[in-house]
Amino acid sequence: MQPTATVLVYSDDANTREQVRLAAGRRPAADVPPVEFLECATLPAVLEALDNGGIDVCVLDGETAPAGGMGVCRQIKDEIFHCPPVLLLIGRPQDAWLATWSRADAAVALPVEPVEFADALAALLRSRDCVDA
Repeated sequence: MQPTATVLVYSDDANTREQVRLAAGRRPAADVPPVEFLECATLPAVLEALDNGGIDVCVLDGETAPAGGMGVCRQIKDEIFHCPPVLLLIGRPQDAWLATWSRADAAVALPVEPVEFADALAALLRSRDCVDA
């Protein structure tokens, strides 16, 4: 297991980014590495971070404007070689079908519920460890 995992958090709302950090905590589960967060508020920042590499999981806010997390997810799945798994934050549970369209690996509804979010993030970190092993 690597010493830390880098989680990219994309949202134009600083409160949403804070909810994500607080819900995940330092380590979302005992069997995954501690996490470090890279916060991005714009699409260009997300693309630059992914081009630089080292991102283990992306958390994208589907409610961000003007480039929403669903469209960003679909774009990076098409354009980024070995795209990291994506956890999509959706506005309501009924939007899960849109998360499927965007090719997200997992989705949780806003507002962020800490246990549900940490479980989903930990599952993606575990899957990423399998890919990198």
